[in-house]
Amino acid sequence: MKIVIYGGSFNPPHCGHVEAAMTISEQLKPDKLLIIPANIPPHKELAEGSPTALERLELTKLAFSDVPNAEISDMELHREGKSYTATTVELLKQQHPDAELYLAMGTDMLVTFEEWYMFRFLLETLTLAVFVRSEGEETEMLRHAEYLKKEYGAKIIPLRHEPKSMSSRDIRDMLCRRMGASFLPEKVYERIIANGDYDAKPELYWLRGKAYAMLKPNRVAHVVGCESEAVKLAQRWGEDPENAAEAGILHDITKKLSLPEQLILCDKYGIINDTIEEHNVKLLHAKTGAAMAKELFNVCKEVYEAIRWHTTGKADMTLLEKIIYMADYIEPNRDFEGVEKLRALAYEDLDAAMALGLKMSLEDIRSYGQEPYIASVEAYEWYKPFEQ
Repeated sequence: MKIVIYGGSFNPPHCGHVEAAMTISEQLKPDKLLIIPANIPPHKELAEGSPTALERLELTKLAFSDVPNAEISDMELHREGKSYTATTVELLKQQHPDAELYLAMGTDMLVTFEEWYMFRFLLETLTLAVFVRSEGEETEMLRHAEYLKKEYGAKIIPLRHEPKSMSSRDIRDMLCRRMGASFLPEKVYERIIANGDYDAKPELYWLRGKAYAMLKPNRVAHVVGCESEAVKLAQRWGEDPENAAEAGILHDITKKLSLPEQLILCDKYGIINDTIEEHNVKLLHAKTGAAMAKELFNVCKEVYEAIRWHTTGKADMTLLEKIIYMADYIEPNRDFEGVEKLRALAYEDLDAAMALGLKMSLEDIRSYGQEPYIASVEAYEWYKPFEQ
C-alpha cells in the first residue's frame, strides 16, 4: 500500500492546497492520500483569530472532498503540544507496517528539513515528494534534494506542479475586506462566511449570485435597484455603503416562499408571530429573510435589523433601517403616483421622506379595505412630526 502524507495548518485550506493534492494524486497515484491538519504547527504559530482546530478540520474536509483517494485525518488534533510529523509517522508505521510512506511538501519545507524534529528518522522511513509553490523554486529544490541524497541517503521525488501564487496568510487578510472568494473552494468559502471565520465578510458579487438564485426571476431587477438605491442613500447620509449594499441584496431572499414554507422557517428559527403575521406572507418574509441572512451569510446586527423592518417600518428606526426601507420603496423600477416626490425628498430630508412614505403606504393599504399592521401605524406616528 502506498500512503502519501500531506499535512499543514490549512488555515484556511485554499485552491492552491487542493491543486497540490490533485498533483500528488495524479503523479504518485497513492492508495491513500492522508491529509492531516495540524493542531499546533511546529514551524510557525497559528495566526491570532484563527478558527478552532475542529473548525479547520471541517474546512479541510470540504476543501479536499473531490480529490481521489483523499482521506482527512484528525490524528494530530487529538494530540497535545506541537504536531510533529515524526510522531505521526511513527503511529502510521504501527498501523500500516508494510506500507510505503511518502511525505508531500513544498520547497520551503525541504530547504529547512534538517531543522525538523527527528529528521533523520523521517529520511530513513519515508520518501519526500516535493513540489514548488512559486516560480523560480525548481533550481533551489533540485539543489537541496541532491544535497540531502548525498548527505543522508534521502529518497526524494520531484513533482511536476504548476504552482498558484497564494498563501493562507494573504487570504486571511483578504477575507475581512470582502476579498478572497476566488482563492477558496466554493464550499469552504460558504462555510467561512456563514461562520464568520477570520472575521470574513462576503464579496458582494458572490453575495449577489447567492441571493439572485433564491429569487423569482422577475424580482431580480427590483433587488438590483434596491441595492443601488441603498448605496446612494448611504453615501448621501453617511451610512456604511457596504452594509447598505448587503442589506439591499438580501432583503427579499425568502420573498418567493409560500405561507406554509414561511411558517416552517419561523419554526426553524424560533420566530414568534402574532395572529396577523401568521396569515400574511408579506409580513413574514422580512422576518424569515433576516434570519436566513444571519444563518447563511452571518450578517451583522445592523443589517439583520434593516432586513427585518424593511416591509413595515417601525418607530425610531436606525439610519440603515430607514435607508433600506426607503430604497425598497423608491428604487428605479418603482412607478406609482408620488414616487418622484418621494425620491427627491429622500435625499433632502430622510425623516420627512419616511413620514411621507409611511403615510402613502397606510393610505394604499386602507384603499383595499385592509387595516395596516400595527408596526407601520406606530412608525408613521413616530415620523409624523417630520412631515413637510
